[in-house]
Amino acid sequence: MNVFHGFLEAIHHLPEMAQPDELSDEERVTRAKAVMRAKTDRGLALDLEACVSCGYCSEACHFYQSTQDPRYTPTRKLDLLRRLHARESAAFAPVRRLWTRDISADDLREWQELCYDGCTECGRCSMICPMGINIARGVNVMREALFEAGLAPKELTAVAQEQAGRGTVFGVGPDELRQTIDKLREQGIPIPLDLPKADLMLVTTVIDVLLFQDALAATARVLNHLGVNWTLRSAGFEAANFGLLSGSEALQKQASERLISEAMAIGAQTVILPECGHAYPALRWDACLPDGQPLPFEALAVSEFVGREIEAGRLVLAPPSQEDAAVPVTYHDACKLARHGGVMREPREAIRALGLELRDTQPTAEQNWCCGGGAGVFLVNRAAGLRHKAWEIKRAQIDATGAGAVAVSCASCRLNFLVGAEDDQWTTPIKSVVEMVAKQLPIQQAVG
Repeated sequence: MNVFHGFLEAIHHLPEMAQPDELSDEERVTRAKAVMRAKTDRGLALDLEACVSCGYCSEACHFYQSTQDPRYTPTRKLDLLRRLHARESAAFAPVRRLWTRDISADDLREWQELCYDGCTECGRCSMICPMGINIARGVNVMREALFEAGLAPKELTAVAQEQAGRGTVFGVGPDELRQTIDKLREQGIPIPLDLPKADLMLVTTVIDVLLFQDALAATARVLNHLGVNWTLRSAGFEAANFGLLSGSEALQKQASERLISEAMAIGAQTVILPECGHAYPALRWDACLPDGQPLPFEALAVSEFVGREIEAGRLVLAPPSQEDAAVPVTYHDACKLARHGGVMREPREAIRALGLELRDTQPTAEQNWCCGGGAGVFLVNRAAGLRHKAWEIKRAQIDATGAGAVAVSCASCRLNFLVGAEDDQWTTPIKSVVEMVAKQLPIQQAVG
């Protein structure tokens, strides 16, 4: 807990580390508009014109539902994009320009809070929209516009600048990774580092290196138990992608390329991503080779990988202790894994294979409510109160199941749960799926 609170304290000081962009208001507006124009393709233009203001998206948004503040209506977050499109590229734009107000720097500053603090890009609004509008994609475009205008939150800007410039995140680089690996090796856990060839490459995050080392240890134990040929690479291990979170397409690509180049250098057929929600779409869905071709390896979330191995019969778990078996468990679907990525079955297969009673929240799976801390919102200091209000929805849904523990497969969700639990003195244990699996590995390897 001391390390955990130290990490939270470091977050409070992030704004001091950001290098500001000294831009005039005119330059900010020009930059933001350039991004909006470039990103408004046929699909986005259709989305901007299709909204019928029905309000269904507000019923799906944890920030709106927890505050009842109409500012957080999801479709409203696209109003600046909609306004620029109406003035410049929509049908009858010259006429509509007569009554459609232009975008100002003050508008951009107002929308910063809406698109960063007040949106986790969880995609629930997109799923429920009767017109099929991809609101989450529009918010992502807004983040890109705001970043280019120098108006991303300082916390996200600071970490993105660090990752791009120094190749570290929160000061964690290859040396800190080696120190953590040495510590785990002292516990008797073999962890191969920098092997020149391997079938499987494991990547991790700063959160696991600093805080949740048990999750890294558990993943290593599972891979060793399966007898696969795997390694970590010190030159490309950080799966957290602060280009994606801050809105910088260039930095997002740079962070992904570090992992891709290392995986290709060792001939990896599979890259296993840690319990990190946003790291999954960053590599699995958004990344590609420089020429635009698909990646030559498969990227899997660790909970997805474990579930597949269980389904294939290659990973057989020991029965739970009587104490563990007596505790029903619920599972929290991380938005980027479940709603965006379709990883819903595999973590549940893992929990069932543990011999535990699984009690799903209502709603669940692809309709699951976000915990409120994703897409970098957890790092935005001023969003703490808003984030907590959203988390209270999730807490109530978990309490309604009567489960004695909640399992998660995303470290960002886990952090947000821990902070919410501490603030509310909520005593329900918060567990990692991969740690639960590693706890029940049989003593003898059961690989055929």
